[in-house]
Amino acid sequence: MTDIHGPLARYAERMHTVIGDRHHVASPLCAWLLLALAGPATAGADRAELEDVLGTDVVNAGAAARVLLEAPHPLVAAATAVWHRPGLDVGALDRWRATLPGTTGTGPLPEQAALDDWAREHTLGLIDQFPVSVTSETLLLLASALATRISWQDPFDVTAAGDLGPASPWAARLRRILRSPERGHQCWIAGSRRAGDVAVHTASSGQVATADGQAGLVVVSVAATPDVVPVDVLATAYELATAAVHAPDGEEPRGKRRHKAALAGGRRSLFDLPLGDTALWTLREEPTVTYAPDGREERIRAVLPCWSAESRIELTEDSLGFPVATWAFGELLNTPELAAEVVQKAVARYSRYGFEAAAVTGWAMATSMPPEGVARIAELRFGHPYAVVAVATETRSDGTAGPWHGVPVFSAWVAEPDELPEADLADRYE
Repeated sequence: MTDIHGPLARYAERMHTVIGDRHHVASPLCAWLLLALAGPATAGADRAELEDVLGTDVVNAGAAARVLLEAPHPLVAAATAVWHRPGLDVGALDRWRATLPGTTGTGPLPEQAALDDWAREHTLGLIDQFPVSVTSETLLLLASALATRISWQDPFDVTAAGDLGPASPWAARLRRILRSPERGHQCWIAGSRRAGDVAVHTASSGQVATADGQAGLVVVSVAATPDVVPVDVLATAYELATAAVHAPDGEEPRGKRRHKAALAGGRRSLFDLPLGDTALWTLREEPTVTYAPDGREERIRAVLPCWSAESRIELTEDSLGFPVATWAFGELLNTPELAAEVVQKAVARYSRYGFEAAAVTGWAMATSMPPEGVARIAELRFGHPYAVVAVATETRSDGTAGPWHGVPVFSAWVAEPDELPEADLADRYE
């Protein structure tokens, strides 16, 4: 599989820059997957522009998306879908649709209620409304969804909010916060290129078995000093998160070599930092009994608040790739004036016992002015005697018909209709 860590981190920076510094949650991967699926629909200069946004070429992006969607992570629900307006000539789309992963749902454009059901089904019930609305002008709709719900392998302890320190604006607003347990979580101070020294904390789910190993989920929190702009902290968090999960578990012998996660994440020794209070940590020294060869032992815990977020994010900025991809679909459908609505809805909750998050990205393409045509509408009237036949159906798993398929089972001639029973006047679905 193509390594998409770099391209995805680059796209995440673009996306979080557009969102700004307001409280939010997002899934750059959820949006990136849609652009990767759209890639084969582009050509020429449009493709070159989209590849710049994707951070890799269309072929590699599509291959990576296919692997992620067709071999999903056991703790991350993932889904994509493509729908079209009924009556639309989809012949021009067929070649592109043939490039989609086999797991991508396709078909005529559903009603809004069905789209809401799709969002709910593929986000573990965390999102109950599809982020974009379908109108009579909508021709094409693409969607992606990601969701997770995990319990920490080692739950947090609880402590007073005052432990956040006197400089924290949250210390007076909150009563209780989380403290990492003595064992199970990882905490360190890392030096970084873009955010300076940062505080890092990771909490993990339990491991689940896969066909050829096991899998889990690690949530990495990174704090920099308040003067560092959010996009630089987020970029640093992407780097450190990748480094953390690429490192082997367990501690390496003291005095021999540093843990690979420490090297990759620029881990700072506590003995290289000054004692005292900062906006990010308190560092003190005390006598202890230790078996460390050099007699110097490091202990780190972290305190952080519970949090939750719900965001609605517009993704129509040129830097995010959807405008140029929309133009390409307009060319494909011979409708170059397509208008697009691209919205991601995301939610997350981080608590003492676990983490849950979900995102749905909806990408609706519509004609700015639908072509005029003629509609013929009929209402069939069964107002005189008529025939009724009940026919059985039977289809085998290989798609062939079974012996009952097409066999008439009952038939009738309706010449004496009945009055609707009083009991049927009530709406049974209220």
